[in-house]
Amino acid sequence: MKSIRWSRQPILKAIGRVMNMKSFFQVKSSALLSSSASAASASKDAELGPLPEWNLADLYSAMDAPELEADFVRVETESKAFVDRYKGKLDGLARAANASEHLAECVATYEAIDDRLGRILSYAGLVYAGDTSDAKRAKFYGDTQDRATKISSDLLFFTLELNRIDDAILDAAAANGPLAHYKPWLVDIRMEKPFQLEDRLEQVFLEKSVTASGAWNRLFDETMSDLRFSFEGEDLTLESVLDKFQDQDGDIRHKASDSLAATFKENLRTFTLITNTLAKDKEISDRWRGFQDVADSRHLSNRVEREVVDALVSAVRAAYPRLSHRYYKLKAKWFGMDQLNHWDRNAPLPKVDQKIIPWIEARDTVLDAYGDFSPRMAAIAKDFFDKQWIDAPVRPGKAPGAFAHPTVPSSHPYVLVNYLGKPRDVMTLAHELGHGVHQVLAAANGSLMAPTPLTLAETASVFGEMLTFRRLLDRITDPAQRKAMLASKVEDMINTVVRQIAFYSFERDIHIERRKGELTAEQICEIWLNVQRESLGPAIKLGEGYETFWTYIPHFIHSPFYVYAYAFGDCLVNSLYAVYEGASDGFAERYFAMLSAGGTKHHSELLKPFGLDARDPAFWQVGLSLIERMIVELEGME
Repeated sequence: MKSIRWSRQPILKAIGRVMNMKSFFQVKSSALLSSSASAASASKDAELGPLPEWNLADLYSAMDAPELEADFVRVETESKAFVDRYKGKLDGLARAANASEHLAECVATYEAIDDRLGRILSYAGLVYAGDTSDAKRAKFYGDTQDRATKISSDLLFFTLELNRIDDAILDAAAANGPLAHYKPWLVDIRMEKPFQLEDRLEQVFLEKSVTASGAWNRLFDETMSDLRFSFEGEDLTLESVLDKFQDQDGDIRHKASDSLAATFKENLRTFTLITNTLAKDKEISDRWRGFQDVADSRHLSNRVEREVVDALVSAVRAAYPRLSHRYYKLKAKWFGMDQLNHWDRNAPLPKVDQKIIPWIEARDTVLDAYGDFSPRMAAIAKDFFDKQWIDAPVRPGKAPGAFAHPTVPSSHPYVLVNYLGKPRDVMTLAHELGHGVHQVLAAANGSLMAPTPLTLAETASVFGEMLTFRRLLDRITDPAQRKAMLASKVEDMINTVVRQIAFYSFERDIHIERRKGELTAEQICEIWLNVQRESLGPAIKLGEGYETFWTYIPHFIHSPFYVYAYAFGDCLVNSLYAVYEGASDGFAERYFAMLSAGGTKHHSELLKPFGLDARDPAFWQVGLSLIERMIVELEGME
């Protein structure tokens, strides 16, 4: 349920906008509903009220719109002219008089091409997300990606040549004058320099990505979208079956788990092949580029030091007994059991009615929570509702889960959710709107410097979620409802911190073992069970079939090692929220300054005004302690 993320390398990041369209926190699938399921859906729709659908006309009016083709032709023409004018000449420009002016003009031209190409690719990706089962949309998506890859391949020389300019010469040009504006971006791309290959190799890597990793990503997406799960005589989609894990009836949850396991098992060979192929593809790339650790390329993309991530992972794993193990033992007691079955892990508390929350109530709740913090924050979020920037209904073929896609600075973000009226759906809406606010604020930095590293990209989303949770909790007077709400938040935080670090551990084990040879389905399943046992603890019984549940997590496919960013963001926001609660006036201004920085500053520089430092091992304990305090509060509600 998190934002779409792309590579920070310019122009190539535009390709990533399409290739990473399925970077979701919790994958759920939507496809054709059976007639009886549609009837049930119609009943629920009446409770939810009218749900908004996005209007993509702010990008283009249609897949065959003349203005879209005109923009593509313009980008192709401008790219060719850019190559003719600058290829092989950047070092000379850097050494010439008025180097700052010449190079700034060059970068600005490149940025304009990047923005226009990004607009096209964003539109293609969002159209495809609207219905991944539609053959016409799939073809449009694929053809757009192919055509854009050719443009990106031609422009690949630019950042490679910039990185071959002597550091002292480029630093002098960027010290002042027009090029100084782009200094953060230049510093950023030069971090890639040690892992940069010869130009033709880079070109091959880029062009082959469409038929290599990109093709396997697409196979995963389309396979997952087409899966059907037998449930009480009906063939349901993944989205519909996963929703049943929130049912009050334990038998329903059990049947849902068995349904998932049966279908996943039938398709285990395909998912095993995809996982093996992509892990090998990454190993080849890492080896050629000189990355030592399996996750180093992700750390570089996130602009975070390996030791910072290692400290986070160590702190969370050490906290498993205090957090997940302790909470699930408490929850098992609430259910009158020694152990919870794995299908009960996120079950609603017994004897507490789950209210369906209409869309308008969800909207007002989030906007009120944002407004209590800052009218400016609420005003930005309100645009998403008023200007049709949100797509909320569950539809046949619609992309699963939720995301916020920033498109390009010359346009505006879009948010996709699959709204079913559960309290968690309200939190998801708050989360994605947090991303949207962040993306709007960062857009002023332009196409090259607006994108934020993943480690900070979750800050606004999780903060928005926390604001909304606090508002909802403050409104509840019934003790049972308050307990249920607090328990739900603890579960969300455990899912975001503990579960994501377990996912990271699983990925590390898979990629390390794949370097020794191809993995069997049984090996992958056993690795999955081992990390789940460690993270969930003895109070969760991992029943038969659960060993296959790794198959539906899209981050393992689309964005290797993406997952730790959620734990990073959650712990960071817990610390940030503690500062907010005890802050004097001026916190909101500092907060907006941090979001507005986009990708122009390192995490250490952005957190300094709040007195926070992610390199300090004690930093992570602050965030983890907040979760622990909530568990203690729940224990006191016995």
